[in-house]
Amino acid sequence: MSMSQNDTPKTIPVGILELLESSIASIMKESKIPGMSLAVLSGEDILYAKGFGARNLEMNIPATPNTLYGFGSCTKSYTALAVMQLYEQGKLDLYDPVKKYFNFKLGKKRNPITIHHLLTHSSGIPNLGTAEILLGRNAGYNEYHIPLSSWDDYLTFINDAKQEVAAEPGQRFAYSNESYTMLGVVIEKVSNMKYEDYVRENILNPLNMKRSCFLRDEFEKDSDIMTAYFPKFENGNIIQIEPASHPFDKYIFAPGGLLSSAIEQINYIKMNINQGTFEGTTILNKDLIQKMHTNYIETDIIRDAIGEFEKVGYGYGWIIIEDFFEHTTIFHVGGTNVSTSFIGFIPEKKLGIACACNSGGGNSLISAIPLLTMVFLLGKNPLKDIKFIEIEQKLSLLQGFYETYKGINKLSVIKRGAVVYLEPEEGPTPFNNGMSAPLIPESLDEFKFYFLSGLGGRTNVEFDVESAGKIDLYIERNRFHKIKDL
Repeated sequence: MSMSQNDTPKTIPVGILELLESSIASIMKESKIPGMSLAVLSGEDILYAKGFGARNLEMNIPATPNTLYGFGSCTKSYTALAVMQLYEQGKLDLYDPVKKYFNFKLGKKRNPITIHHLLTHSSGIPNLGTAEILLGRNAGYNEYHIPLSSWDDYLTFINDAKQEVAAEPGQRFAYSNESYTMLGVVIEKVSNMKYEDYVRENILNPLNMKRSCFLRDEFEKDSDIMTAYFPKFENGNIIQIEPASHPFDKYIFAPGGLLSSAIEQINYIKMNINQGTFEGTTILNKDLIQKMHTNYIETDIIRDAIGEFEKVGYGYGWIIIEDFFEHTTIFHVGGTNVSTSFIGFIPEKKLGIACACNSGGGNSLISAIPLLTMVFLLGKNPLKDIKFIEIEQKLSLLQGFYETYKGINKLSVIKRGAVVYLEPEEGPTPFNNGMSAPLIPESLDEFKFYFLSGLGGRTNVEFDVESAGKIDLYIERNRFHKIKDL
């Protein structure tokens, strides 16, 4: 597909659509994702919208583009937008010290932590684990027995972390759900409204996102909602998924509590692309939207999911890639451990994508689906042009059971995340004293690896991959043959 720099795609060519949907099915199978929904905006129109799989496995009810999912940390841009609206109204300043709004004791008087630092995850406060506590408690899969049932509990927990502050404000990125919970409290204090009521009245309703919500009763009365699933892992791989409860908790709302659909998220994306307006209604001044879309601090937060791009940073509630195939791309990913999501857009191309699924097991791969779609629509081939997809394919190809001549020595090659391991079978083994060995890539193009053995010794490992699918594995003097896939 060939498009000029300013073209906005009007259709998805059949061949590309078939490849995209085939890739989605493969990703869902690998990550054991029950159901997923995807919607694509091009210009002012929805170019594509579809549900895949089941929003409820037990009843085999199909997902639709309108299915409500937990959008997790994609909520952060909504919280940042609410802060910017209140700033526009003169009710707060972005450089107000946080302690102006409540008894916040972290940071120093001479260089206080401000609203700006909370918005950009640059306060110097690392992750303190409140999301892990509340997600586990409310979804019913873990309990840490740490008091976090009131704002007093929450503030005590944060203020006890004085020794955890790792840097001066503005100097270091550290993704912090606590920062956005505190911003939610600031919104409530400044607006004299509950956080969820403020967002509904000032953002969701004006954007005609009438089904999007935060509260359990509003979610459960809807007729098209996900059943959440919690993934069980073994050796880094998902072995099964189990039905779970979506976590509803007041102190999760601002950092990650929004439930929404791919279709309704398109309205929000459209407003961002149109610099603060939606169907003639101004949600936020153009200059302030641009301020939200500005890269303030560099981050590696999503490199595991997107691969290597030179300029990746964080704005106000948004992750920003400045060099995504020559385009600035603005997005966020979200996860609640029982759902995963993505919203993003390329302003120059007027292209936007919303995607969500009802399992917490696909955090990296669920990001691959909308990125695949974006790359397709930019006229690129993601199977060649996105490095992490190429790596994923190559490592997956190597997985399997291997044995030497007449099956005298046996081993497995197992992929766990982005690392492959040699796993010897029981009995005598010709290397590494029968221990598991992670393979360190030397050349993925040539399928050459090595592992460390003994007192820092190095053992070379080479896969000979033939076009017909035959794979041989060479370790020291041994030649193994792949006999079957895992």
